[in-house]
Amino acid sequence: MDPLTHTAVDLVGFTRSLVDIDSTTGREGAAAAYLSEYLTNLGFAVVEQKVDDHRFNVFATSSPEPALVYSTHFDCVPPFFPSRVENGRIYGRGSCDAKGILAAQVAAADLLRREGETRVGLLFVVGEERGSEGAKRANLDARGCRYLVNGEPTDRRLGLATRGIQRVVLKAKGRAAHSSFPELGESAIDKLIDVLMDLRRVEWPSDPVLGRTHYTVGLISGGVAPNVVPPAAQAELMFRTVSDAAMVMEILRRFEPRVSVEPILEVPPVRMATVPGFDAAVFPYTTDIPFLRAWGQPLLFGPGSIHVAHTSDEFIDIREQECAVDDYARLARELLESGPADAGNSERDS
Repeated sequence: MDPLTHTAVDLVGFTRSLVDIDSTTGREGAAAAYLSEYLTNLGFAVVEQKVDDHRFNVFATSSPEPALVYSTHFDCVPPFFPSRVENGRIYGRGSCDAKGILAAQVAAADLLRREGETRVGLLFVVGEERGSEGAKRANLDARGCRYLVNGEPTDRRLGLATRGIQRVVLKAKGRAAHSSFPELGESAIDKLIDVLMDLRRVEWPSDPVLGRTHYTVGLISGGVAPNVVPPAAQAELMFRTVSDAAMVMEILRRFEPRVSVEPILEVPPVRMATVPGFDAAVFPYTTDIPFLRAWGQPLLFGPGSIHVAHTSDEFIDIREQECAVDDYARLARELLESGPADAGNSERDS
């Protein structure tokens, strides 16, 4: 059965229209307005959840209290570039992450509504790429849903679990001096480098499902001039966690007072429900799910590959997107009729 013959959504046209609106994080206002109008014209009741003076989330329903909500984000990483169709793919910023997913969710909700299933809602949020402001705002207005089906590129596999994030800044202090007399100063850069080298020998927490904690030194800065012993230096680290972030912080605290350790952002790992008949896998990235706890038991699913998200040739395969419409509808039917399966009994990719 071709699901697109049973929905009013022009999947390619809708996706391209949304992709062609620059919604780089912080600039989602025009895309939010477009979504609100589109869903209203499609017959959904729409609520605009204000996030700040320029942006709002879009919550659309067919009944006052939906039992299941499809959700994803419509902000994108920079730089913006518009859509084009080529070789059966929609290219453009956000086509994969996550406007193509959003379009598939709308088509699935419309399909189900035309079948008489009105217990499915839609929640589209801003700010996922930088701090999840939209999700945090949405969590304040949860409607008692039983299930949240969050959309991210998973190659049409359900997520068994996702890693968390612990972002920290390490700061070293030194003493400035003329570089011809280094013994009169104290190099903050040397102190920082020594700690960073020691971190490479640490045994970080591990998990049988999520694997081992790993991290990236993303930013380093320090010093004032080549001929000055540097009085200050810092490095920003991003940990992809598999356990309570407190375990990572406990290890990092051992390096004080050689450096100060300042936590910047924490997102916990998440384990999710699955449904029989769908392949499932663990994903190393984070999502809005930890900030949408009040919206019900979470599942993670979407067309497209995370490997093309954020790239200069980002795309979504049109046929895969079409299949995802049917997948999303099937997930809703299964969950509303039978509920989720135990994660350990679902099919799993290695």
